[in-house]
Amino acid sequence: MGIDPGLAATGIGIVQGCGMQVAGHAYGSIRTASKAQLPVRLEQIHTRTCALLRAEAPDLVVIEEAFSLERYPKSGLTLGKVIGVLLLAAQHCALPVAHVAVREAKHILTGNGNASKRQLEAAVRHLLKLDAPIRPDHAADALGLALVGLYRYAHLRPEVKPAREAMPRPASGRGAAPRRRP
Repeated sequence: MGIDPGLAATGIGIVQGCGMQVAGHAYGSIRTASKAQLPVRLEQIHTRTCALLRAEAPDLVVIEEAFSLERYPKSGLTLGKVIGVLLLAAQHCALPVAHVAVREAKHILTGNGNASKRQLEAAVRHLLKLDAPIRPDHAADALGLALVGLYRYAHLRPEVKPAREAMPRPASGRGAAPRRRP
């Protein structure tokens, strides 16, 4: 599950698949009312995210790293608060989290770390074989993050490990323990 944090709209994108193959996807956003107080909005984002994480049970959550625009320095502080409640939701659901910078996601998906939002959306749409534009924009960004998680962060997803009894034993019953992958 990819999450593009935002106070007004937090984008959510879910992809299913293995390696470079996508088997399915879904997307949307969590919106909060601009007239509501900050603690209320953060609580809404947290509660709705927890509900989604429990319902979808992803094996990895990919959250866009915080950034701040020079023109709007306070936006970075607010974004950090939203990311905090998203991290708390993932922790409550015992899910691993990867943090991805927006430039890294753009570079992975478009080949250009300075790609525009439009170029990123077009790349995500192409990778998912969609004809219609992905709206809202936050959902397209979140789908991009989910794709990055699928393509690049498999090592963070939990593996199904065989039961101890099913592990091979040395022929003599003694000797070296079975090799484990790092």
